[in-house]
Amino acid sequence: MKVLLYFENQKLIAKSGIGRALKLQQKALSFTDVEVTTDEKCPDYDVLHINTYGIKSKHMVRMAHKKGKKVIYHGHSTYEDFRNSFTGSNAIAPLFKRYLVSLYQEADTIITPTPYSRKLLQGYHLNQPIVSISNGIPLEKYEQNNDKVQAFRDYFGLSEQQKVIMSVGLFFERKGILDFVELAKRHPEFIFIWFGYTDLRIVPKKIRRLVKYNQVSNLIFPGYITGDVIQGAYQGADLFLYPSYEETEGIVVLEALASKQKVLVRNIPVYQKWLQNGVNSYQANNIDEFDTKMVQILNKKIPDLSEQGYQLAVARDLPEIGKQLQTVYEEVLRE
Repeated sequence: MKVLLYFENQKLIAKSGIGRALKLQQKALSFTDVEVTTDEKCPDYDVLHINTYGIKSKHMVRMAHKKGKKVIYHGHSTYEDFRNSFTGSNAIAPLFKRYLVSLYQEADTIITPTPYSRKLLQGYHLNQPIVSISNGIPLEKYEQNNDKVQAFRDYFGLSEQQKVIMSVGLFFERKGILDFVELAKRHPEFIFIWFGYTDLRIVPKKIRRLVKYNQVSNLIFPGYITGDVIQGAYQGADLFLYPSYEETEGIVVLEALASKQKVLVRNIPVYQKWLQNGVNSYQANNIDEFDTKMVQILNKKIPDLSEQGYQLAVARDLPEIGKQLQTVYEEVLRE
């Protein structure tokens, strides 16, 4: 069996969750006997596994059907997580939803990361089978490494005594960046670091000014960072605080869990089937709850749940995800 993994404009999306999904899928399938190609001109593939939404993606689907190939669409995006992102996103969100539906309708099967996103797509009146499979996590990549932790602290010039709250995401209001900034203002005794990058020309003015002219002395926007520094941050920070209002899964949450990091997220539906408040993570409903729980975690007033959270990452290790993907490919070919 040969599968064509197709990602349109790979360089453009490289810094997003969808961009990372390509590497995760390739790695997951390397643990199977599925032959994988990313060559869009490949003539002899059996299944097109498509992940992006541009005009070329639509063309690839049509060509695949003409050749009698099976098509699996990976539903990374929804109407709900498109809103409150870049400038004008809310105005065009209904059109984006119709466009998404037109693409997903062309698939033989749809894969989406969580039961929550599966439920959203079912609400779009799609008739195809919809399967939820986590994006997964390369568990070994996030094993404890003191050299990486030191690389992180050296990069930012942090002393051993300074407590660090980190988050990772695009500069979107939906990601909760405004709440993160407010928490930094409230707590000058802590260091707050928001990893990630978005072209400031496409985000609303209030966020553009906030990032470009950052005047909060204990808040750092280092941009998009890879390698030892970000991996050391996941392991060496004192808390991963992720105030996002809407996700289809949240790859960065998986990365934090795999790093045995303490995790505090917003209480939103996407986490209901796996993250449990007070069991394997902590959750907050508003900024005041984030404030209270953040301080409790940092001062060790409530239990450290990082080991319990790590078990969620173990269940989503890439060899297991590869098996699940292969099963879907085999089922769609049998159909």
